[in-house]
Amino acid sequence: MGNDRLLNFAIKYGFLILLAGMVVYFGLAAPGFASPRSAVFVLQSVAITGILALGVTCTLVVGGFDLSIGAVATSALMLSAYAMVVLEMSAGVAIGLCLLMGAAVGLVNGLLIVKFRVPDLLATLGMMFLLIGLQRIPTQGNSIATGMALPDGSTAEGVFSSTFLWLGRHRLDLVIDNLVPLPVVIFLLIALGIWLFLGFTRQGRLMYAIGSNERAAGLVGTPVNRYKIAAYMISGVMASIGGMLLAARLGRGDIASGTNLLLDSVAAALIGFAVLGAARPNAFGTATGALFVGILLQGLTMMNAPYYTQDFVKGVVLVAALVFTFYLSSRRGTGRS
Repeated sequence: MGNDRLLNFAIKYGFLILLAGMVVYFGLAAPGFASPRSAVFVLQSVAITGILALGVTCTLVVGGFDLSIGAVATSALMLSAYAMVVLEMSAGVAIGLCLLMGAAVGLVNGLLIVKFRVPDLLATLGMMFLLIGLQRIPTQGNSIATGMALPDGSTAEGVFSSTFLWLGRHRLDLVIDNLVPLPVVIFLLIALGIWLFLGFTRQGRLMYAIGSNERAAGLVGTPVNRYKIAAYMISGVMASIGGMLLAARLGRGDIASGTNLLLDSVAAALIGFAVLGAARPNAFGTATGALFVGILLQGLTMMNAPYYTQDFVKGVVLVAALVFTFYLSSRRGTGRS
């Protein structure tokens, strides 16, 4: 009985203990890591990744997976820049176009998966390549900035709206004087909303039921296809929000800026399986996973670890977290049987 209690404790709180231990270690080993400014920088660095990861979480809940989120985010970044700098549209129109684009991509992904029976990984991988190519065509692969030369020989005269830039650069006077970036607040609000939706609404419980046993959920009258399509549309919209916030922070349409968004957001969503022993996708775990990745990268950077080792370390942490979760969970199940 004592071993069972210890095992249950390790499954439920082991990851959080690891997270706390990592914070303590970096706080002692890296000067300045424990400062408020460093904490705000960590939150800022994980806000966009976390928003994308929450979208991935919704597809994982229904038993799917979305590989196109990084491409959707970069497409939203480029689309918002193109709309304001090249087409000289307002911030409101640019934001609306990006949200519609994200929802449309999610709709197409969902239809490919539920109507045409294309496996989710292949459907979203194909969409990823399609978007990567499509976003480069209008500017022939160049980033977008005011004054740039366009393919037709003209010059881009538009500028980023100050309202749009406010979304990515404004800092709120919360807890730390004028240091909390608005994207962090947006991330926390989205995380809270998705946590409440998945955990406390009938629709969220039905999405979990679909992910657990799609056939059984369908037999009791659940509109499985509709919920799966909705999950991919949510993912697309979340990715477009992340892309817009990145564009607002950079103030230009940098085509290479979203390179690591897919890997980091997927890592955060999967690490979330280990938080509180959930062993399933969940919004709280995803947000914690994003924070874990941000703290890890910030600590490694402040300790002057070579940049080329960071992906390796992230991979090790991800594999360890998943093995820890599912191996110990299987041991618990074996012990009880």
